[in-house]
Amino acid sequence: MQTSQAPISERYERQIKLENWGAAAQRKIGAAHVFVAGAGGLGSPAALYLAAAGVGRLTLCDGDEIRLHNLNRQVLYREDWLGEPKAAHAGQVLQAFNRSIDVQAYPEYLAADNLARLVGQPDVVIDALDNYPSRFLLNRYCVDHGIPLVHASIWGLNAMVTFLHPPQAPCLRCLVPQLPVETAYPAVGAVCGIAGCTQALEALKFITGIGELLTNRMLIIDGEELSFEIMQVARQPDCPDCGQLAG
Repeated sequence: MQTSQAPISERYERQIKLENWGAAAQRKIGAAHVFVAGAGGLGSPAALYLAAAGVGRLTLCDGDEIRLHNLNRQVLYREDWLGEPKAAHAGQVLQAFNRSIDVQAYPEYLAADNLARLVGQPDVVIDALDNYPSRFLLNRYCVDHGIPLVHASIWGLNAMVTFLHPPQAPCLRCLVPQLPVETAYPAVGAVCGIAGCTQALEALKFITGIGELLTNRMLIIDGEELSFEIMQVARQPDCPDCGQLAG
């Protein structure tokens, strides 16, 4: 990740005012590449706030089309875009929101034969997917290439967020060893927003080196009681994806 000596835009002056942030951290953000897997309930707020923060290169991947039942939580889209590709509109919205960054959007589902081409070697990956077969593929790719993965999942009024980066932290398969039963999960848009924004914050903290990441910790969000708890998590030595790594 290279830093630039170009002038910092007035756009970011409020975050630059943060202690320990300054122009140096902002230049790191401007030089960073973040890959967002999924442009739905989690990916929409995560990508929007990464764009707002000035992440220099933002790549999204989603092969789905916009459907009416998406619109309670997928805030990048409009009702008159129903039936059209999510990726195309997500890319256009984000690029129009911040024209100083580079936005790429791929209308494809992640698969074993396209991971290297789509994901590449970003600084950090946001797991905003909605199914575990694809999550497991992405997890293994990140493990094999040493890329940190910010994972989140939601269920109704509840959500979980964690920072995965073996061998310093577990991978997703340490936490979810087997494929869960797939089902249409309930989703409240505001909860997706909280979780997606938290993912964006974790990515920014990693890029800038500011703050304490959710490494070996999982944030548990209970929207019904509006409580936030931290649960300790750990690598599993017999993990099929990261168990071979030392540390």
